[in-house]
Amino acid sequence: MSQDLDAYWMPFTANRQFKKSPRLVAKADGMHFWTPEGREVLDGIAGLWCVNAGHNRPKIVEAIQRQAAELDFAPPFNMAHPKAFELAARLAAIAPAGLDKVFYTNSGSESVDTALKIALAYHRVRGEGSRTRLIGRERGYHGVNFGGISVGGMVANRKMFGHLLAGVDHLRHTHDPRNAYSVGQPAHGAELADDLERLVALHDASTIAAVIVEPVAGSTGVLLPPVGYLQRLREICDRHGILLIFDEVITGFGRTGAPFAAQRFGVTPDLMTVAKGLTNGCVPMGAVFAKRAIHDTFMQGPEHLIEFFHGYTYSGHPLACAAALGTLDTYADEGLLTRGAEMEGYFAEALHGLKGLPHVIDIRNVGLVGGIELQPLEGQPSQRAFRIFLDCWERGVLIRTTGDTIALSPPLIIGRAHIDRIVGTIADALRRHA
Repeated sequence: MSQDLDAYWMPFTANRQFKKSPRLVAKADGMHFWTPEGREVLDGIAGLWCVNAGHNRPKIVEAIQRQAAELDFAPPFNMAHPKAFELAARLAAIAPAGLDKVFYTNSGSESVDTALKIALAYHRVRGEGSRTRLIGRERGYHGVNFGGISVGGMVANRKMFGHLLAGVDHLRHTHDPRNAYSVGQPAHGAELADDLERLVALHDASTIAAVIVEPVAGSTGVLLPPVGYLQRLREICDRHGILLIFDEVITGFGRTGAPFAAQRFGVTPDLMTVAKGLTNGCVPMGAVFAKRAIHDTFMQGPEHLIEFFHGYTYSGHPLACAAALGTLDTYADEGLLTRGAEMEGYFAEALHGLKGLPHVIDIRNVGLVGGIELQPLEGQPSQRAFRIFLDCWERGVLIRTTGDTIALSPPLIIGRAHIDRIVGTIADALRRHA
């Protein structure tokens, strides 16, 4: 290999292992990547939960090219450009009802930290500055900035970085063995939302600003909300004046079969974070959706003063806005924001057909996202799933593993033949590694 791999410190990667046997991609189109040697690889994970419309989509590519030639950058503080406003209006039109204010960021991690700051500032502006406590959930993933790892519940992401944010507590996770092999939303566990009442009793509601959860926890193995769980969480938050934040960085933009998981599950949060599918992964971008009442609470005092001291140099970047508008056009043209619902039945049947294969201990699914949990190798957590990942890669299918769970989140343009190939390749790998 001609490339010098030494200088690049890779994220979330076993660097030494990777550089001994690198896995590189050089081209992508539709449902596939190609390696530098020209080998075709079927993308079973939409890049990294983000390429929802498939790769190399013409309207997105053309929008980015035009924008780069027309306006490469516009200052976002006390300045703006037309596409930032056009995109916000387009996003508000497809968001859950009431979430009609949009604050731009550059990633899911930034979206989470922004939402947490909005929640804290909102209570202070309205005269309840004692509400400073943030509640996350065990096995939650909310990005890698200090706010996100503080409310997150993944031990490996937290343990090396000191005390993190003070005043954070966690709900119990929703993974319940009674729900093994559930097709779609599991039946058991709505009562787990009552764990918030325990934290209210412990800390007092007057100290709690917000609760943040993923409607479907993706990075910890596709953990679905039990029937009634999110509704119960919403009710408890309302009862105690606590803001509810949904992290939809993974579940947004059609992944669960609706534009957003909030619509799929019929629960509207007060704040909602997005990224990934917002631009189809083409240009980094994120956003926070806020209820109008939250936004309007900040709009007081002298008009010449800044209402919310927060933002980024690249908030609403022209290229990102162009990419997002091209992405929304592509979603609309092909009905992709609801296509996951059309394909869900076939996808679920294929996934659950893996039940009974060697080492499979659970299968979970919703929309076009699935998790296949494997029995860990004794004393070697995550190694069994990683071996399946490598096996599939060598046979031209890209999957993702998180711990000992295989996670699938293919582009929403997937066809039945693609599903058959992805699941069949996994099945063969499981048999080979029995």
